[in-house]
Amino acid sequence: MVLGDMLTSPQFSPSRLLSVKDRIDRATAAAGRAPGSVTLIGVSKTQPVDVVRAAISAGLRDLGENYLQEAIPKITDLSGLCDTVHWHYIGQLQSNKTRPVAEHFDWVHTVDRRKLAERLSVQRPAHRGDLNVCLQVNIGNEATKGGIDPDGILDLAQAVAALPRIKLRGLMCIPPESNDFDGQRGYFAALRQLLDDLRAKGFVMDTLSMGMSADLEAAIMEGATHVRIGTAIFGERNKV
Repeated sequence: MVLGDMLTSPQFSPSRLLSVKDRIDRATAAAGRAPGSVTLIGVSKTQPVDVVRAAISAGLRDLGENYLQEAIPKITDLSGLCDTVHWHYIGQLQSNKTRPVAEHFDWVHTVDRRKLAERLSVQRPAHRGDLNVCLQVNIGNEATKGGIDPDGILDLAQAVAALPRIKLRGLMCIPPESNDFDGQRGYFAALRQLLDDLRAKGFVMDTLSMGMSADLEAAIMEGATHVRIGTAIFGERNKV
């Protein structure tokens, strides 16, 4: 477990997962979207392997990890459990740590520099197939968060789309925290508009990775295809 994170009750249970899936289904219907059009990524960072195994057994098929030192052993330990599990790297990525990400993950949601994409491309094993990549956008212009400025997204998209062994799928953001539904929607709408603009320029992209436990309904209303949910599935974390 990463120092500074302590899990607090209640923890994972199948009913918690079902509750989140029900929220997604209701939000999808309210948005007038097709059933099943939103992928649930369970954010399993700091969770022990037995808890993640239980979540997979309960039907969770997409898992998001932030910390390589704990993610790689989990992926290795669980590799034989279910061949339909997809692993998503959703943490800030350093250029000296791209190799294990390229070798073990199916998706990377946090590419915000050309150098990262180039290293992932070179280091992706040929037998794994293309690595799915999202560009992280700093949609709220927050100094404490990663992501490229929206004004730089076109140049980065052009560079990434030209690389072999990775597939540019879409955009990702972590907006400023807000309890206001309309405020939440505003940030997600801005990311959706960036994706629409890239599509209009000829990019073939189908993914909006946005929305977490507190704002998934607003994200789905604005077109999220992947929501990244930790707390609502696995419980709260307290800093110690």
